[in-house]
Amino acid sequence: MGKIKKKGTTGQAKNFITRTQAVRKLQITLPDFRRLCIYKGIYPREPRNKKKASKTSTPSTTFYYTKDIQYLLHEPILNKFRDHKALAKKIAKSLGRGEVGDAARLEKTGRPRISLDHVIKERYPTFVDALRDLDDALSLLFLFANLPSTPAVPPKTIALCQRLCSEFQHYLIITHTLRKSFISIKGIYYQATIQGQDILWLVPHKFVQKVTGDVDFRIMGTFVDFYTTLLGFVNYRLYTTIGLVYPPKFNANSDEKGGELDAFTLEGSGFGSIASIEGQTNGTNGHVEPDEELQAPANLEAQRIADEIARSTAADPNTDQDDQVIPDEAPNDAIDEFEVQGEGADVLDQPRQSDSEAGSLFTPYSFFLSRETPRQPLEFILRAFGCKRIGWDEVLGDGAFTHDEFDPSITHQVVDRPPVVQDDVATNDGQEDSDAVAKPAKGGRMPGRTYIQPQWVWDCVNQGKLIRPDLYAPGVTLPPHLSPWVKPTKNAYDPTVPLAEQENSEEEADLDEEEDDEANGSMDDDDIQAHAAMNEDDVDDHGMDVAESEDLSVDEEFGGFASDEPKDDGAGQTEGMEHQRELEAEAAGVPYRASDTSKAAKAAMKRKDDEEELERRKMMMPKKKRKLYEKMAYSNKGKDDEAKKLRGKRRKLELRT
Repeated sequence: MGKIKKKGTTGQAKNFITRTQAVRKLQITLPDFRRLCIYKGIYPREPRNKKKASKTSTPSTTFYYTKDIQYLLHEPILNKFRDHKALAKKIAKSLGRGEVGDAARLEKTGRPRISLDHVIKERYPTFVDALRDLDDALSLLFLFANLPSTPAVPPKTIALCQRLCSEFQHYLIITHTLRKSFISIKGIYYQATIQGQDILWLVPHKFVQKVTGDVDFRIMGTFVDFYTTLLGFVNYRLYTTIGLVYPPKFNANSDEKGGELDAFTLEGSGFGSIASIEGQTNGTNGHVEPDEELQAPANLEAQRIADEIARSTAADPNTDQDDQVIPDEAPNDAIDEFEVQGEGADVLDQPRQSDSEAGSLFTPYSFFLSRETPRQPLEFILRAFGCKRIGWDEVLGDGAFTHDEFDPSITHQVVDRPPVVQDDVATNDGQEDSDAVAKPAKGGRMPGRTYIQPQWVWDCVNQGKLIRPDLYAPGVTLPPHLSPWVKPTKNAYDPTVPLAEQENSEEEADLDEEEDDEANGSMDDDDIQAHAAMNEDDVDDHGMDVAESEDLSVDEEFGGFASDEPKDDGAGQTEGMEHQRELEAEAAGVPYRASDTSKAAKAAMKRKDDEEELERRKMMMPKKKRKLYEKMAYSNKGKDDEAKKLRGKRRKLELRT
């Protein structure tokens, strides 16, 4: 007789453990258990059968892997939680005795500090693993950096998030690793490429945030504690890789005046200035090119060896021609583009522009930000793409290149209000009229300066080139701001392509038919009134037709079969020819089709033939594949209908304008 197995010792009952059992096994409270799981990256699991996984009669709702809970038993953070619990008992005992001073001293000096350094090293063995998990960290830290201070969100946490986010932005600026950005209702999306990893995060708009009570900030605060430690490690590695001192110097006075990014001062780690580091840094992977001064002796030695080889080659007459070095052709720095070879072929991703091109997009220009524009995102994007001179109004804060709106060195001004036409010209009162410098009035325009709306900056960044500024002039209806991560697909609506290139033959035929119906069905108002007047003359008060006179002669009553009105002989001849063709086709045994010259009829006929052919093919398919094909066809039809609806809306808007 075999050994009887005890229930709950094998299978899913052994692999899974409930949350209540896990809390009892670890001997901690439920909030501490949640914090520990967030730190260690342990999440609830869903068993296949809850009744088998549960050891009780009622199935539980939250399960964890037993191995994960067993792994938590050896976590050093558990000792910190227990020390904190013992400290709470001591403070409660001191308060019970009335020793308030001792309780305050214990709370201030005896609180155990939890370090998450070992957790970061365990969860991210390599630096690339940390970069892959940086999306959520940046989104949450940028969110907390814009929140107001409340009892649930202390000011120290907000200041820490702001400092770490600004340090990360400085790295993107100096290495030119920012690639794309998109403005949405939720906020502004950014994408950067660091060591081959694409990092995408969301930054909320600079609005007044209202903190509601339905958000559990304790759990979010636990994530913030973990992500601040993670981003601190990442910033340290990024800064030291390109030869910068971490952390950078922070100027509190400049930050109080609204300097933000300008409040940080970057320093090199002993081998060059910030300008040289910025010029040598490769933004893709953080690689630093060697210094020219240190590399000069090595270059001279390499050149000497090359000259000796060249002299020995020239002195040896037996050298083959195949061994001689042929100089390469002139280098071509143009980026190759992959073209689609045929209809329905795969669309390959085009090669990205080089880091030097991305970092010098706005280098030759000087920008001035009007006070109604969002300064923080514009300053960050312009600096990340090479702009060195950015000015703004004094009300926007400290750190500007200039606060003078009429500085002649400014080439572009970003405005977000309609233009104001003013003829007044302001002059300096302290000078004579001959020496006076004419300046436009407040809100006027400087001659020779390009005025654009903020969307121009984002569209130039996403397309990797400078776009025509007249399309983004103040007061002009802007082109659609599209997401750079949504790629156009076949038969989908694309706002950037003209409508005539997107419409298929069926839509064109339907459009022509609608135009013909409108042309044939339209009647002038005069014709309608005349037709109504003729009908009223032949109808009496009771709705009966009455003859006007009974003394009509026979000739007047019956005019014979001939009529003075000309008949349409062409129409009758056409009908006779159609009837003759139908008879000939019937005699020959060939199906007859009326010759309709309209595009709609031809398109409908072709569509009907295609449907019949498709039905015949579907009959030959197995049932499983036929069901799968029908699901795919249903999904594609929904997408095509949505694209057709969008094209119809655009057609109506174009007809109105």
